[in-house]
Amino acid sequence: MFDRRLIENFDWGFIILILLIGSVGLVILYSALTAGGHDPGTIHILFKKQMIWMGSGFVIMIITLMIDFRELDKLNLLIYALCIGLLISVLVFGHLGGGSRRWLVLGFVRIQPSELMKIALIISLSSVYSTAVSQTGLNFRKLIKPAVLCIIPFVLIVDQPDLGTGLLLLLIAGTITLFVKVERKVFFSFFAICLAAVPLVWITLKEYQKFRILTFLDPDRDPLGAGYHIIQSKIAIGSGMLTGKGFLKGTQNALSFLPEQHTDFIVSVLAEEWGLVGCSILLVLYFFLLFWGLNIAYNCRNMFGSILAFGVTAMIFWQIFINIGMVMGLMPVVGVPLPLVSYGGSSVVTNMVGFGILLNISMRKFSSN
Repeated sequence: MFDRRLIENFDWGFIILILLIGSVGLVILYSALTAGGHDPGTIHILFKKQMIWMGSGFVIMIITLMIDFRELDKLNLLIYALCIGLLISVLVFGHLGGGSRRWLVLGFVRIQPSELMKIALIISLSSVYSTAVSQTGLNFRKLIKPAVLCIIPFVLIVDQPDLGTGLLLLLIAGTITLFVKVERKVFFSFFAICLAAVPLVWITLKEYQKFRILTFLDPDRDPLGAGYHIIQSKIAIGSGMLTGKGFLKGTQNALSFLPEQHTDFIVSVLAEEWGLVGCSILLVLYFFLLFWGLNIAYNCRNMFGSILAFGVTAMIFWQIFINIGMVMGLMPVVGVPLPLVSYGGSSVVTNMVGFGILLNISMRKFSSN
């Protein structure tokens, strides 16, 4: 029998917020792809693809919210195993591009399994933690299984190599773990282990990864190479000033000085054309999105649902934080897309699935088991 409370609790405000951010993203992407000699009267092929991904992602979001989120708890190991299988397939059959093997080509569709792994890991950790939460916090023994769940995809993703997404998985997992609470001795022990592991991690990094970190600390050490992205991004952001140069009038973008302007550095296009005002509007929309997600987690009566909602919100937060920090030169360039703004089909679908989960939990917030 259909429960009328599902309709009564449907979160139309959250849908409108997603559509607003997606619309802003399409406007910025259109500019990033059109400026620089492309005929404004014709639509760039990548923009058409993004429109298709947005539409497909919206349909997937609707499908996601129709399935009771508690079913994800039962299917968590299957979802996790499927995504691990896709990551292994990437290493064997994956498409090689830009020195990395990150994509699977399925007919005319190219997917990035590492993006889907974010959702799978959040679901698995939520399932494990929902039955292990205690007032005193989790001890070392209870963290063994979550640690294994994190290490397996991290190793597979870093081997592609994709250090940015691998670190993003660890940040999401760490945030969820702190949310459910750990014992004080566990927290300080883990902090000490991380500090001690820094030299070992540095040794295992590839040369280009080390160079990216050193260039982040001093972009002028290689202004025409590894530091070029950050320097040009800062110039674009600074030249926008308060209100920007106007739509399609960004010179850094139009003259092709700004690399990866439709993916990792799309905020630089926004800053140059719409200035501080435009960037502030986008950040305010993101703030409401994150606040909405946290509110859904807070109001959910089901422990699995509460942790799941927080995990999805943490995923969105870290993507925003890393991407914006990256284009401002506050963080190394690691290739993390901006949700609903950067070009990328896998990223759009992953985030839409996350939003569908949040809407799902919001509709069923009265559920307690």
